[in-house]
Amino acid sequence: MKAGWLHVSCLLVGLQISAKAQTSVVPPVKAASPATASTSTAAVPGLFVDTASKLGVTFTGFAQHTPTKYLIETMGSGVATFDYDNDGLLDIFFVNGAAVLDPAPKGTVPSKTGPAEWNRLYHQRKDGSFEDVTEKAGLQGVGYGMGVAVGDYDNDGFEDLFVTGYGGNHLYHNNGNGTFTDVTEPSGTGGSTTPGQTWSTSAAWVDLDNDGLLDLVVLRYVKWDWEDVWCGEYRPGYRAFCHPDIFPAIAPLVYHNDGKGRFTEISAKTGLNLPGKGLGIALADFDRDGKIDIAIANDSMPEFLYHNKGNGQFEETGMLAEIAVDGDGRTYAGMGIDAQDYNNDGLPDLIITNLANQKYAMYRNNGDGSFTYDTYMSGLARMSHLHSGWGIHFFDYDNDGLKDFLVAQGHDLDTVELNYPQLHYKEPMMLAHNSGQGFVDVSKSSGAVFAETWVGRGLAVGDLDNDGRLDAVVSTNGGLAHILHNEIKTSNHWLILNLVGHTSNRDAIGAEIELTTSAGKQMVTVSTAGSYLSSNDKRAHFGLGPDTGAKTIRIRWPSGVVQVLEHIAGDQVLKIDEPARTPSHQTPK
Repeated sequence: MKAGWLHVSCLLVGLQISAKAQTSVVPPVKAASPATASTSTAAVPGLFVDTASKLGVTFTGFAQHTPTKYLIETMGSGVATFDYDNDGLLDIFFVNGAAVLDPAPKGTVPSKTGPAEWNRLYHQRKDGSFEDVTEKAGLQGVGYGMGVAVGDYDNDGFEDLFVTGYGGNHLYHNNGNGTFTDVTEPSGTGGSTTPGQTWSTSAAWVDLDNDGLLDLVVLRYVKWDWEDVWCGEYRPGYRAFCHPDIFPAIAPLVYHNDGKGRFTEISAKTGLNLPGKGLGIALADFDRDGKIDIAIANDSMPEFLYHNKGNGQFEETGMLAEIAVDGDGRTYAGMGIDAQDYNNDGLPDLIITNLANQKYAMYRNNGDGSFTYDTYMSGLARMSHLHSGWGIHFFDYDNDGLKDFLVAQGHDLDTVELNYPQLHYKEPMMLAHNSGQGFVDVSKSSGAVFAETWVGRGLAVGDLDNDGRLDAVVSTNGGLAHILHNEIKTSNHWLILNLVGHTSNRDAIGAEIELTTSAGKQMVTVSTAGSYLSSNDKRAHFGLGPDTGAKTIRIRWPSGVVQVLEHIAGDQVLKIDEPARTPSHQTPK
């Protein structure tokens, strides 16, 4: 984030579905020079339309801005796309802030004072419109909300919500009847009550020890307690938000799921306890050893990569893996993050957003435990240099089989233009197309919505209308929320896989899917984490290009079971159940 001031420096059912892949070929992904990436004729613009108001989503983020310029005012809040009632349609949940006293005494815990500050749950009707069901669901929330993580922690088939914030976190159990119960106290997931240590940001559900139950990793930002510190120039209108360097880093919280609704905090035991300034978290098996690893975007300090040693133990390897800093060896304001295989080489890669004049960081996985800083060669440096990014997500918006990405943008300093007129507090979204030879900024040609300027923050992706074209929901700091409905005209085909674990956690978080078409292989790691303060649809989406189906789908479940499906028809949402472990479903050696 933020840097406070500017940094210049199927139970196997239907597995034999008829639909053999065609033989057309898409050129393989290649590394390219920035010139090639920026001039490629292969770039395909998107077509996105903001349909929030039309569909009944009228959420406005509450972000009080005071003369004291408290650091928390810059953050915004997150959003989740998930199906809470299992009707096959994605719903939307927004986290919201709360009123702030000015001046605020030390130890203050903000509380929500009315409906304008409530969190909001929007249920999707059969006709595609949304209805506000917040009160019925019991999700108004309390306190100053920040982030959200979706996961079925008790494996009952209904998605639960974990909401982070300043002053305490909250776990909401999905009762399966359209309502949620706040189970924070009995679950033990409320977080620290020590003043100055209660600021939590992004969180991720992940089975750390492969016992079939989702555990919880909760990032914290800094040690902070309503510090009234003057930053910026001492003249009217020039006071600025303080740089996070002023405030100490703090370790995340890690909750082991003990079953029966109880959790135990085990950060020290796991090794996931280095002090950081965490804002974004992403999951993938980066080193291909069969165990899920964790990447963390830190603000203005080295980024973290936690290698999973097995048995619930992790070690931080960011510097050795060469993702801790940028290509010049400098730290940056890491805010949003995502991890997927963008070049289809079978290795999960990383992208991390930051502030203007820093360039978003892209790390290409070398396959030997290290990464290459690919910001320049991918074309990302040119397109991101003057922008400030928060929520980000890899997604194949045109279904050509290559992962593109979308970024919610906006600076953290509302005064940035006073000293740097080339930079802007409000910014348009960024859409980058993966040409196979690098990334190309296609924002300006992808719809009028990309001409609008917002203080973008949270971003969640999912196919809201199940038409095979991925959509996005965006939250802003103190402004309206937006739905970017994907209306691209394409003849490309697609496949969405909804994995259901049985030995593994029911959400199959951590499962790895390898899909093969005539053009080659693609890979997706199942996760709801990534972006900034937000939670994405758990279903795995694949663009098939001109092929009408997948030749093969290979799933490595968190339990170690490997499942192979052949000749799967495209243009459908397919549920796949984890099979029982049999001799034909063993982990390959």
